[in-house]
Amino acid sequence: MSDHAHAFSTVVRERRSLRAFLPDPIPSAELTAIFEDAARAPSNCNTQPWVVHVVSGAKLEELRETLPGELLAGRISMDFPYDGVYEGVYKTRQHAAAQALYNAMGIPREDKASRQQAFMRNFTFFDAPHVAFLFLPEPFGLREACDLGMFAQTLMLALTARGFGSCPQTALGFQADQLRAALAVDPSHKLMFGISFGYPDPQAAANQCVTERASLDDFVIFHS
Repeated sequence: MSDHAHAFSTVVRERRSLRAFLPDPIPSAELTAIFEDAARAPSNCNTQPWVVHVVSGAKLEELRETLPGELLAGRISMDFPYDGVYEGVYKTRQHAAAQALYNAMGIPREDKASRQQAFMRNFTFFDAPHVAFLFLPEPFGLREACDLGMFAQTLMLALTARGFGSCPQTALGFQADQLRAALAVDPSHKLMFGISFGYPDPQAAANQCVTERASLDDFVIFHS
């Protein structure tokens, strides 16, 4: 294996969804380098159909204060439907991932209050010092949403390669209108999801969670 291949394989295997961060911000020069790497993501016809709002500092603290209350008050606004239903093996994987996370945090299945509290940490960004909100401009649709996903993966790998952690959060798409207002986002830009990121907290129980991956035989069919 070449040095490049080994380094890439290491980064891919180290990337995980982390749910606890230290408060220290990433230096601005390093932030710039990370997003410059993410900008190399592929897209249909090189359209690069992504708009990214990176929030830190006082503005992020403001969101940390307001978003949980908005959700608890039932003020939910989504630009994209959240109505998918997992069945069969996909539901099994969903349940296994949730169980692995709650086990790592020591939360039993019957402790609904603690599970709800863990879910609400989405809206305080797991104490991360930075959040990237990923928007898709109108009139782009499903095909360009795939491009946005490739950008997000490239961003998370760029963070991992530099020793930082991240967590992609579709839950942040529950408050699209509130975030557009708070960040003065163009109304034609539709929120897909957010990514909290920063220095991982190595002592946090949630960060000890490691989810399983399906074997290649389960999803890859080689033809020759």
